[in-house]
Amino acid sequence: MSHHLRTGLTSVPELDDVQFGRWQNLLEERTGMCLPLQRRSFLQTSLGLRMQEIGCQNYQEYYDRVTDGPSGAIEWNTLVDRLTVQETRFFRDPDAYAFVDQFVQQQAAEMGPDDTLECWSVGCSSGEEAYSLAMVADRYLTPQSKRFAITGTDISTIVLRKARAGRFQPRALDWVPQDYLARAFKNSGINEIEISDHLRKRCCFSQVNILNLNAFPLDSQHIIYCQNVLIYFRRWRRREILNVLAERLAPGGILVIGLGEMVDFSHPLLEPVRSSQVSAFVRKKTNSTGETARR
Repeated sequence: MSHHLRTGLTSVPELDDVQFGRWQNLLEERTGMCLPLQRRSFLQTSLGLRMQEIGCQNYQEYYDRVTDGPSGAIEWNTLVDRLTVQETRFFRDPDAYAFVDQFVQQQAAEMGPDDTLECWSVGCSSGEEAYSLAMVADRYLTPQSKRFAITGTDISTIVLRKARAGRFQPRALDWVPQDYLARAFKNSGINEIEISDHLRKRCCFSQVNILNLNAFPLDSQHIIYCQNVLIYFRRWRRREILNVLAERLAPGGILVIGLGEMVDFSHPLLEPVRSSQVSAFVRKKTNSTGETARR
């Protein structure tokens, strides 16, 4: 018997066990994301509504479409945008940003006039995380005429377009500390605020599949911020991702992840930060011979 789930004014067909397994495997194979059984209704709704938009009658027909040739690759990118957009906001984890704040203050005191503080927001979504990092860097570095650069990466092209535009609903300001409001934003129209030009110029955004981090030419980062990303992957893949990120840190740089995302992770290049509020690591500095310096 055919069942349908009603969603608003539309209905989508039921995703049976076989089709759920096929789509689950395809998503993990191509993006690394592991979709648990509890997210079955989310997958069903996302697939079903997209099928209605393009006139597919069932999940098998749509599966064949997204796995067939160049046109399938285009449709797959559209679907991934639907499936991977995550909730985000400015300064989402105050404790983590307080840790970043302290680190940036220290860097500001140690940087030379020709140095640039490099920051990477992994899984940046619509840009709030990257711009939050930019606000912190701007606060301490710009008054000293020191430079910073923020790179945001995500698999979704839709959220990256939003990030590059730097425009947000006024309610987004509810999460921004008062000290940043005047300098970081400007009014851009009715019911819309915009990131200030001097911050947006310091931020760039690029599409990157986290499974292909090895091919992404970014290294010597002073801050790598990767929160609420690892939870969507299996533990062995989380470890692989963190191993790559560890290699991309500059000596003395910090890697910040979400609390509980990888509690038992260790790496020979990294020292864990001892804190109950923040899950972070510092890359060990090296001595003049290239060996890891002892503390």
